[in-house]
Amino acid sequence: MRVAQMKLSDFGDRICILGPSNSGKSTLADAIARKRGLTPIHLDLLFHLPNTDWLQRPRDEFIALHDAAIASERWVMDGNYSVCMPQRFQRATGLILLDISTPASLLRYFRRTLFEKERRGALEGGRDSTKWDMIHHIAVTTPKNRSRYRATFDQVNLPKLQLSSVRAIKKCFQDWDLAR
Repeated sequence: MRVAQMKLSDFGDRICILGPSNSGKSTLADAIARKRGLTPIHLDLLFHLPNTDWLQRPRDEFIALHDAAIASERWVMDGNYSVCMPQRFQRATGLILLDISTPASLLRYFRRTLFEKERRGALEGGRDSTKWDMIHHIAVTTPKNRSRYRATFDQVNLPKLQLSSVRAIKKCFQDWDLAR
C-alpha cells in the first residue's frame, strides 16, 4: 500500500521496521515513537555491547534482550537480525520495509560517519567511524539480503508498507506529520 492510503494508527502498537543498513530505520522508528507514544527499540543497541566499537554481545544474551523487549505492549523496533524475526513477527501489529538503493545506503553511511556527531540509534559510548567491513556489508551483503527482506515482507500477514526510495521515506514523514 501507499503511505497516503494508510494512517500511522493502521500499524497498531507494535511496529517492526526492516531494511538495509543506513536506510533510515532508526530515524523513522524514533519519529514514529514520538508521534504515537511508543517505546523505540533499536536492535543494533541490543545486539552490540555499549562502550565498544560495535562488538557483538553473546548470541543468547541478545536473544534474551530481544525477547524481553517484544514482550511489552507498545513499541516500534528497527533492525533486521533474522535469528529473532519469527518471535518478533508473532508479536508485531505492523511492518514497514525501507528498501532504498545500495548507493543511497552508502551515501547515508558516509554522511553518518564523517559528519554526524550524534544520531538516533547510536551505540552508547561507541563511535561511528568509516570501516571497510561496513562498506563491504552495505555494498556486497546487503544487496543479497534485499530479496530476503522483500520475501519476508510479502509473506507477513500484517498491515504493511514498503518505502522504496529516500523520496518515499521523506513523503512518509510528511504524510504522517512526523518530526525528525
